[in-house]
Amino acid sequence: MKERAAIRAVAFFEAFKGLLVVAAGSGLLLLIHENLHEMAARLIAHAHLNPASHYPRIFLDAVERLEDTRLRWLALGAATYATLRFVEAWGLFHERAWAEVLAAGSGGIYLPLEVYAAARHPTWLHAALLAVNVAVVWTMVRALLHRRRGAPPPRL
Repeated sequence: MKERAAIRAVAFFEAFKGLLVVAAGSGLLLLIHENLHEMAARLIAHAHLNPASHYPRIFLDAVERLEDTRLRWLALGAATYATLRFVEAWGLFHERAWAEVLAAGSGGIYLPLEVYAAARHPTWLHAALLAVNVAVVWTMVRALLHRRRGAPPPRL
């Protein structure tokens, strides 16, 4: 029972990530045909930062290189990622094996990067991200092992 609840919690987490990316992608689409340099300069001024200092300058330079085409590609990438998260969430919610494999694989891909980040710059955020991702991968692998044995997930 608890394992099924954990899988459903992962499903809701994946759906939430998808919603966040949809919001970010929508925001990117709203920026098409806007004067991004002017918007960035106003944001820097609003934050009371010196536009000539190092980090605001990097931000302004990056904004100058953004074009409508690049924004569209970023929004398309966001839509693709969000679709994958929504499909994964649906599959997990409905206890599909392919979704458990997808969740274990997509979570496992990030583990080496998170271990490296946590080791290089130990912070609570890095530790929390690592712990959540390990829990997701562990839950999915355990569900897959129980499925492979032909037994239902144990009721804890």
